[in-house]
Amino acid sequence: MDSTRDPTRTIRVLIVDDQPPFRSAARTVIGVTTGFEVAGEAESGEDALDAVAADPPDLVLMDINLPGINGIEAARRIRDEHAEVDVILLSTYSEADLPADARECGALAYVHKEDFGPALLRELWERDHG
Repeated sequence: MDSTRDPTRTIRVLIVDDQPPFRSAARTVIGVTTGFEVAGEAESGEDALDAVAADPPDLVLMDINLPGINGIEAARRIRDEHAEVDVILLSTYSEADLPADARECGALAYVHKEDFGPALLRELWERDHG
């Protein structure tokens, strides 16, 4: 059986954002979303790459604006090296203002930070894995 379709399996999520308040908010969202758990946190693109290499999560919530390697490039590298790991890009950009390469980095979706919540997290996961 494909483990990504197992409804009893917990989805492990890595939170990547350089802003502690958003990481805290994301932890709360994941904590109240049934079937999801925080696998770890990272503050930069480089830290995200290291975390995924050490213990690949099922999903990475990736801020676009990060120190060092930005979230778009980090997402591209994660998808290239760990095709089984999904990435959702997060930012305060409107979708129309996203850099062009955001659409080409292999991310599952782009979410405005203000729209991020349990229902949307579950919807995006199930849309791709349902």
